[in-house]
Amino acid sequence: MKKFLFASALLIALTAAGFRTAPGTLTADERKFAIDYCQKTEARLLAVVKGLSVDQLNWKADSTRWSIYQCTVHIALSETQIWQLIQVTEHSPATPDKRSEVKLTTGELIAALIDRSQKWQSPDTMKPAGQFSGEQAALDAFVLRRNSTIAYIGSTNDDLKDHFIIHPAFGTMDLYQELVLLAAHSARHTLQIEEVMASPGFPKK
Repeated sequence: MKKFLFASALLIALTAAGFRTAPGTLTADERKFAIDYCQKTEARLLAVVKGLSVDQLNWKADSTRWSIYQCTVHIALSETQIWQLIQVTEHSPATPDKRSEVKLTTGELIAALIDRSQKWQSPDTMKPAGQFSGEQAALDAFVLRRNSTIAYIGSTNDDLKDHFIIHPAFGTMDLYQELVLLAAHSARHTLQIEEVMASPGFPKK
């Protein structure tokens, strides 16, 4: 029920925001939404994992599933690597002719990403494989990168809507959409963490 309410509230907010797709720098509404969404999804992740024991962090529903700790590592790795992609693309020549290739609105992209019924394979570079010393180190890396991203969104005048990437699942999207999806990505895996915690056999302490 909590997951349903979270997704429903998000979709209502997206509808109310009325996203533009015109090229150029961010509007005040776009900037505010991106900052708010980044902050809310950061706070949600930190609240969900707060106080979990080592046993809880490392417990797996089965050998094919990620633990909560592995989910956190994946979030932290993705946060940095997606940011690096955004920066490389922003410093490349603008390609406004690709605007017509964008098929999904920002709201539709977020709704698709947080839909946990849809599954995708993570790139190898984003898979958890001992990159951090523990949960707190992974969280610290996530928070440092997320807060820097929020500061960037709050001050940038970069033309984020004339630069595009090709997402393997969603096709062409502009860099504003990719920044918002960075936050949606952590929301998706926070939902995954909640699924782990709701699984039969999850340690109580």
